[in-house]
Amino acid sequence: MRAKIFCPPFHSPAMQNTSLQLYGTEGCHLCEEAAFVLMRLRLEWQDIDIAGDDALLDRYGSRIPVLRRADDGSELEWPFDTGAVLRLLED
Repeated sequence: MRAKIFCPPFHSPAMQNTSLQLYGTEGCHLCEEAAFVLMRLRLEWQDIDIAGDDALLDRYGSRIPVLRRADDGSELEWPFDTGAVLRLLED
């Protein structure tokens, strides 16, 4: 039996136009879980691997995964769920 995944029927235009960045690194199982949350919402995002950048490692190394809005810089640290992501997008 396949698990059913909740997918909302639509998002507001503002939500679809918000550029998201997911900071993480390859092999991070929590980063994979965070990506799954975004997939459930049918959102698009840019994966940013912190491993090759010392500044990003200093900033996010102990906090990944971190979801960031590119337009205003607001961030959401793990753990987060679909509701928290939607609130981040509505602010």
